[in-house]
Amino acid sequence: MVERSPPARQLAGGPSAYRRILIVEDEATLRRVISRNLVGRGHLVQEAETVGAAIKAINDERPDLILLDINLPDRTGWDLLRDLRSREIIIPTIIVSAVRVSQGRIAEFSPLAYLPKPFPLEALLRIVEGGCRATAAEGD
Repeated sequence: MVERSPPARQLAGGPSAYRRILIVEDEATLRRVISRNLVGRGHLVQEAETVGAAIKAINDERPDLILLDINLPDRTGWDLLRDLRSREIIIPTIIVSAVRVSQGRIAEFSPLAYLPKPFPLEALLRIVEGGCRATAAEGD
């Protein structure tokens, strides 16, 4: 059986959005800026700076959405997605990374979106709030 996170929920006064969000990012300043903006928009945010911390957070309380960096101190974001897949856990994911992501990786993991760093914060917030699919073309 494949476990899926609950569908997008309606936030008071706002469009359909993901309620519980896990930010997996080792750059503390960026993680705090994203977190502060999401909390200000009514989301419940958990933060992790490693894959190990992300797995613990997911096991403790399943998020509706993951914002995932690729290069992390202990393992890669791809490793996290493989781990979740091996346990048949599917959670919509937005990749936010300075690492160029190949179309092969996009096809393999089917993220909700890929935003190459640096990215405008408003672009990330629009994707989260709208629950829309937006993948930047490789090399953009």
